[in-house]
Amino acid sequence: MPEIHSVLDLIFWVLGVAAFAMSVFALVHAVRTPARAFAVTGKQSKKLWLIILGFATLFSFAAAVQYLLALSIFTIASVIAAGVYLADVRPAVKEIGKGGNSGPYGPW
Repeated sequence: MPEIHSVLDLIFWVLGVAAFAMSVFALVHAVRTPARAFAVTGKQSKKLWLIILGFATLFSFAAAVQYLLALSIFTIASVIAAGVYLADVRPAVKEIGKGGNSGPYGPW
């Protein structure tokens, strides 16, 4: 039986590290995106997203270093928050930076 527990611990550690990486990626993207892009697209404000993703990064880091239980409600909520940002907000605000000097064959 000890082998099963060690394999499960490894799986939960990998999931925690993946959740942390996802949260960090979302947080870095939110920091680098101008606040105007959030307002133009009608999404929540940049400040609110930074707070949400900051807590998501904190809780997923705690899961990655196995301070929290790997599948705690906070870890699941952090994955959901980062997932919503990456699936909904990121594509919308990413389009705002484009445009302007583009011709029929691409940017000038």
